[in-house]
Amino acid sequence: MTLAEILHPSCALFLDFDGTMVDIAPHPDAVHVPEPLLAVLQEVKDYLQGAVAVISGRPIAQIDEYLRPLVLSVAGVHGAERRGGDGTLHLLDTHPLDHVVEAACALASRHPGLLVENKRGSIALHYRQRPELEALCLATMQQAVDESRGLALMRGKMVAEAKPGGASKGHAIEDFLAEPPFAGRTPVFIGDDVTDEAGFSTVQRLGGVGIKVGEGESVARRRLASPATLRQELEAALAARSTRTA
Repeated sequence: MTLAEILHPSCALFLDFDGTMVDIAPHPDAVHVPEPLLAVLQEVKDYLQGAVAVISGRPIAQIDEYLRPLVLSVAGVHGAERRGGDGTLHLLDTHPLDHVVEAACALASRHPGLLVENKRGSIALHYRQRPELEALCLATMQQAVDESRGLALMRGKMVAEAKPGGASKGHAIEDFLAEPPFAGRTPVFIGDDVTDEAGFSTVQRLGGVGIKVGEGESVARRRLASPATLRQELEAALAARSTRTA
């Protein structure tokens, strides 16, 4: 089944960013947003009457910068911050990250190539440039999280991130679905990483569709090969809509 067959006017579309809409880059600041993607997202937003949201590990401010001038509803930092369809900003209570920051920075200082990323309410340790240090990074971050209050460790593609225990992409999607313009719609969530699994489980439990981009085990029942494939499928879905209308 293609995305053109899945997307219909009564859907709510939720999209991860890195590895889903855009290719993963060697450095978080080096991602490239293909210019045609912005026009496609605007058309999809119009088609779904605004029921499109980005569900990302990045902060909302970063998503806005990459998608400028397009403005979408966004859940950032895995749901620790969320901007609803009416523009209202919702922030989860956060817990002190000092101990995790200290541990991550100490490790990065001893091993060039590791990158520590500070976000509101979370701290991420990237080891894409030093994949041989994965076990050490995970153990260091897990110990620091275990010694802190109210935090959980989330693994992603070459990253370990300490975040608020109550934050998840699944919870963020549920919150969107409780308010306009998402309420009452069939949810479709497209993501690529283990951090997206909670989102897949949520939409499928609610009668929607989870779509995994790329390889790897997943609870998602459908799959796309790559971000480029997703962009092509979105364009095809819009073309099919135009044909039906004509």
